[in-house]
Amino acid sequence: MNLKTIAIALLATLLGGAALGYWLAGRQAPEAAGAGQGAGATQPAPGERQVLYWYDPMKPDVKFDKPGKSPFMDMQLVPRYADEAGATAVRIAPGVVQNLGIRVGKVEKAAIASRLGAVGSVAFDERLLEVVQARVQGNVTRLYVRSPLERVQRGQPLAEILAPEWRAAQEEYLVLLDAESERAGPIRDAARERLIVLGVPEPIIRRIEKTRKADATTTVFAPADGVVTELAVREGAAFMPGAPLFRINGLGSVWVNAEVPEAQIAAIPPGSAVEATATAWPGVKFEGHVAALLPEVNRETRSLPVRIVIENPERKLAPGMFVSLEFTGQAGEPQLVVPSEAVIVTGERSVVIVAQGGGGFDVAGVTTGAEVDGKTAILSGLSEGQSIVLSGQFLIDSEASLKSAVTRFETQGAPHGDHP
Repeated sequence: MNLKTIAIALLATLLGGAALGYWLAGRQAPEAAGAGQGAGATQPAPGERQVLYWYDPMKPDVKFDKPGKSPFMDMQLVPRYADEAGATAVRIAPGVVQNLGIRVGKVEKAAIASRLGAVGSVAFDERLLEVVQARVQGNVTRLYVRSPLERVQRGQPLAEILAPEWRAAQEEYLVLLDAESERAGPIRDAARERLIVLGVPEPIIRRIEKTRKADATTTVFAPADGVVTELAVREGAAFMPGAPLFRINGLGSVWVNAEVPEAQIAAIPPGSAVEATATAWPGVKFEGHVAALLPEVNRETRSLPVRIVIENPERKLAPGMFVSLEFTGQAGEPQLVVPSEAVIVTGERSVVIVAQGGGGFDVAGVTTGAEVDGKTAILSGLSEGQSIVLSGQFLIDSEASLKSAVTRFETQGAPHGDHP
């Protein structure tokens, strides 16, 4: 074969290839045009939301390009819209919101006082203690109160005392009462003062002035209402000067001693209001206040004794009773508060479901403070006036957590799945 023949064969081959390529290009052009029309059909119409991809809510890490049935679960794929990208909000139709019983409240500002509960035991108020004491030597000729813990009233006779020194002082004063000289006046006043110093009861002195007669024995009266907590003498017994005869404790108010943890002492400064209840008197509340924080910390329990004064006008509380205490601290500055039912405590954090416009809901992490009367203080995470969910939060929180998981997979470039 010569060179001319080879050149002609090559030229024919090139022409045939060009013709084949032209024919194939003509065949593919309509298909490309059809494909372009299909892609254009997925573009959203004006006013519609753009779909980014579809996914299975039970396996959100796999994305699909078209709607259909999930290959993992017996359910339809869910669209992921462009306006939801990067958001964790949940949207619920108004009818569904009503069916779920979702209630909405507001974040408000209010001044709340801290509250603390404790248990204490009742004791006598030592400020009401009265001691009936002998300032002279004598003996008891008669006892009107014969047993300890007997209730007495102010002015009630306790005992009759035979004291020679009292009798002598009374006789001296009695003589001076009828004296009319100018010098007798100051001496008479001094004699009366001596009776008071010796401890002669004031009612006895007035009776001498009225009857002009001194009795052989002197009656001792109760100086206040209360309970005889100590009976130091018996009928016929002698006593020395300075010996206590009776101790009487009043019950108009009582002390309650309680142990409060050292870490919570700052919440109940002196003067804080206290409300007490006793099992002996169900339904009855006793009002009081913190009188003192005693400066002695228990080394074992790390608690501080607190002394509370409780008003006891009807004498219902008795020493030894146990009472439940609720301390109310002083109200501070107004702060953000929400109903306590709105706060979800997961163990790792506290969250509140925030209601947005158009049926949208989002999860907000919050830092909580004190809880008082069904309201919880919010230290951070919310602002005044925000709408929050009071019921049905767990359903919304679960859906929001799922949305958050989808967002994380999206930002990490999760692989696309084949359509089933």
